[in-house]
Amino acid sequence: MDDRAQDRKPTAPKAVRELLWTVGRNFQGWICSQCEWSDAVPTLLADPEAKTAYDRLAAGKFRQHNCADHRMRLPSSGPESFTVRIRKLVGKGFKPKDAVELILQEVAIEYPGQPKMQEQAKAEGEDFLRRLRAGLI
Repeated sequence: MDDRAQDRKPTAPKAVRELLWTVGRNFQGWICSQCEWSDAVPTLLADPEAKTAYDRLAAGKFRQHNCADHRMRLPSSGPESFTVRIRKLVGKGFKPKDAVELILQEVAIEYPGQPKMQEQAKAEGEDFLRRLRAGLI
């Protein structure tokens, strides 16, 4: 056995930054998983083709940004967005369309009599599937 191997310290794996879509009460757009960089979706953007163009521009800005120029991202203490919940289900092996449907069913149970929350979940689900089809996620 090599004596030098005992002196080596394990190195922490480098965190890989990711471009994440987030929807919150005051913000909707792309963020960096490692730092406070963000790119908000324009307020009146509704056309799917325009949204896809915006997504491509945001991805380019994300690749060019330097995390050292921004503060590090702190964990969120607020409730998870529906998009995050959908991504978790997809990560566990659910088909994207099934994951969206499950979240819509959960929201109907969690927020009975709150059509605004159900509409928001539906909009986020449709947007998630659109971005997935466009190859952005």
